[in-house]
Amino acid sequence: MSETPKAPVKGRPEALFPLFADIETLPGVGPKSAKLMAALHIEKPVDLVFTLPASGIDRRKRASVLGADLPGVVTVEVTIGQHWAPARRGGAYRVTVEDAETSFQIVFFRAHDEYLRRMLPTGERRIVSGKVEIFDGVPQMVHPDHMLPAEDAGDIPDFEPVYPLTAGLTQGVIRKAVAGALARLPEIAEWIDPGQKTREGWPDWADALQAAHAPQSMGDLGAAHPARVRLAYDELMAHQLTLALARSAFKRAKGRATIGSGTLQRRVMDALPYKPTNAQTHAISEIAADMAREIKMNRLLQGDVGSGKTLVALNALLIAVEAGGQGVMMAPTEILARQHLEGLRPLAESAGVVLEILTGRDKGPERRAKLAALKAGDIQILVGTHAVFQKDVEFGDLRLAIVDEQHRFGVRQRLELGRKGASVDVLVMTATPIPRSLSLAQYGDMDISVLDEKPPGRKPIATALVNIARMDEVVEKLRHAIAEGRQAYWVCPLVEESEVSDLSSAEERFRRLRAALGEGVVGLVHGQMPPEEKDAAMRAFQRREISVLVATTVIEVGVDVPNASIMVIERAESFGLAQLHQLRGRVGRGEAASTCLLMYQAPLSEGGERRLATMRDTEDGFRIAEVDLEMRGAGDVIGTAQSGLPRFRIADLEGQAALMAIAQSDARKLLSDDPDLTSPRGQAARVLLWLMERDQAIRLISVG
Repeated sequence: MSETPKAPVKGRPEALFPLFADIETLPGVGPKSAKLMAALHIEKPVDLVFTLPASGIDRRKRASVLGADLPGVVTVEVTIGQHWAPARRGGAYRVTVEDAETSFQIVFFRAHDEYLRRMLPTGERRIVSGKVEIFDGVPQMVHPDHMLPAEDAGDIPDFEPVYPLTAGLTQGVIRKAVAGALARLPEIAEWIDPGQKTREGWPDWADALQAAHAPQSMGDLGAAHPARVRLAYDELMAHQLTLALARSAFKRAKGRATIGSGTLQRRVMDALPYKPTNAQTHAISEIAADMAREIKMNRLLQGDVGSGKTLVALNALLIAVEAGGQGVMMAPTEILARQHLEGLRPLAESAGVVLEILTGRDKGPERRAKLAALKAGDIQILVGTHAVFQKDVEFGDLRLAIVDEQHRFGVRQRLELGRKGASVDVLVMTATPIPRSLSLAQYGDMDISVLDEKPPGRKPIATALVNIARMDEVVEKLRHAIAEGRQAYWVCPLVEESEVSDLSSAEERFRRLRAALGEGVVGLVHGQMPPEEKDAAMRAFQRREISVLVATTVIEVGVDVPNASIMVIERAESFGLAQLHQLRGRVGRGEAASTCLLMYQAPLSEGGERRLATMRDTEDGFRIAEVDLEMRGAGDVIGTAQSGLPRFRIADLEGQAALMAIAQSDARKLLSDDPDLTSPRGQAARVLLWLMERDQAIRLISVG
C-alpha cells in the first residue's frame, strides 16, 4: 500500500504527515488488524508511537531449564530429540529436547507434523524461548514463542517489550507496526527549555521514543525512567499550553472594571451571626481585585463541604449590584438552584437586593414577566439552571456569572460561557475538594481560590463504623434521639428491591422504619419520585414535620437542614469516597453535636475497608480526595468525558503531580515571553500541539 497520507488537517506541519497517515500504511497492518487496533484507540501511526510497552519478558539465554524460576519464560539452546505425533487427532504433539543439563519436552496442539519436523530436525541444535511449566514432574514448553537455528540467537532480544493487546491482535503484529511507525519519526525542533532539559537529563524527543519502545529491563518500564518522564512532560505540556492559551484568550477579552461601593456588602456582614474565616476574607478580596480589573475574571472557588462558599459567592454578586449591574448564579440541577436560592435569600434580603429564580419550570406569563424584569435590570441577582442561557434570556447589564459546577462543566463549556456576556466575569464554584494534580489538569486555565477552613460554629462530626447486623440497636438509638427533638437522614443505595442486588431499598427501609418509629415520623425521597412529591418531602423535613428522612443519594447535594444531626448511611461500603464525604456534609450544620454512622455488611473488601476507615479517620475533604484519587485513578474521579480532560497515554496524573505543576509554570512562562508562539521555541511548541492533536489550542492560536 502506498504511503500517501490522509488529506492533512489545514495547517498541520508537513514533517508530521507520515505520522498521521492511514494506519494500514504500516508494515503488517491490514484491514483486520486495523480494526482491532482501533479498539485500543490506535488509528494512526502517531497513536502507535505513543502506545508504550506495558511490561516486558526477560529472554536472556540460560544454559538449562533446571534452576529457572518456574513457571516462567526460559530461553535455552537445545539438541532436538525424538518427535512423538499424537495417537488421536487433536492430541498433543511432543518433541523431546536436551539442554546442557537436562531433557524436557516441547508440546504443540493441533500441530502440522511436516512443518514441525522441518522446523525442529532431530539431531540439530535450536534456540527455543517460551513459557516452561512442570507437568507430571517433567518440564514442558508449550508452543514456544521463538524457535531459531543456534546461529540466529541474536534475533531474540534479551528483553522483549509487551504491548497492550485486544483479542485477535498479536505481539508480533504490534511490534512490527511500531518499528514501522518509529522509522517515520521526523526531525523536529525542541520545545523544552534547553536549561531544563540538561538539568533533568532528558533525551531528545525521537531518542526518548526509541528508548521507551526498546526497554532493556523491567526498570526501563517504570514511570521514573528519563525517556518516559520526558514523554509524560510533553503530554502534560501540550495540555497546559492548551489551558494557558484558553486563559490568555480569556484575559485578552476586554473586560469591564466592576468596583463595588461596599455598602451592600457591609449590610450582609453586619447581619452575620459570626465572623468570616480568614480563607473566606482572602477569597473575597481576590475576587474583588479580579472584578476591578479591565480584564475578564476567570476564577475557580474551591471549597470543602461547609466551608462557606455561599457567603463568598454572594459577596461577589453584591459587588456587581453595587456597580449598577447584575449577577447570575447557575447550578446543574433545579434542586441545587433552589438550595442556592434558599441560602442566598435571607442574606440578600438583609442587603435589600432583588433576588429571583429562573428554571425550566417557569412557563407562560410568569416567565415573560421575569424576563422583562431581568431585561429592565429590576432583578439584580438571578439564580437558575443552565436554562438561563436560552436565547430569550436577556440581562440589562450582566457583570458576573457564577457557575456551581459539580464537575459538569469542562474547559470547553467555560470558553462558551465567556462568549455569552460581552465582558462578563466568571467565577466557577466546586464543592468537591480536588487534589492539586487534578485541579492543575482540570482548571489550569483558571486562577484558583481555596476555602480550606470551616466557619466558626461548625462542629466536628463523630463518625463510626457499625456492622449492619446491629441494625436494631441503631433503630433504638434513633428512637431516643427523635424523642429529644433531633432529626436524622437515613441514606439507602437503591430505590426498590431488585433480585440482582441485596442492597436494601429506600422503599423497604421506609416501610420498616415507619413500622418501628410510628406513622408521621418518617418521610421518603428518591430520584424516581415526581419533583413536586420530592420537594414536599424535603420541605416537611425542613419544617420538622417529620423526624427521619429516608433517601437515596438525591440528598447528596440537597437541602440544608441545620437541625438534622444524625446521618445513617446503609451499606456504606457500596458508595464512593467523594459521595460519602458529600453525604456526611449534610449534617454538622447546626448547634447539636452530629453523628455519622457508616453501616456495612461484613466481610468488607480491602477497598471498602480503606474507604470507610478514611472516612472515620478524617473530615478533611482534600485528604479524602487524595485517597480517592489513589484508589480510583483520575478518569474515574472526575469523569474525563465531562471535564474536557484529554486521555493521557503516558502521563500519570496520580503519580506525576509535580511534573504537571512544572508543565503549568513552563507553559505560562512560554506564553508570557512569546504570546503568539512565533519564536523558534514557540514554533516548536506549535508542532507539539499538532503532534498531541490539541485542536482547540491550535484554533486559539490562529484566532489569537
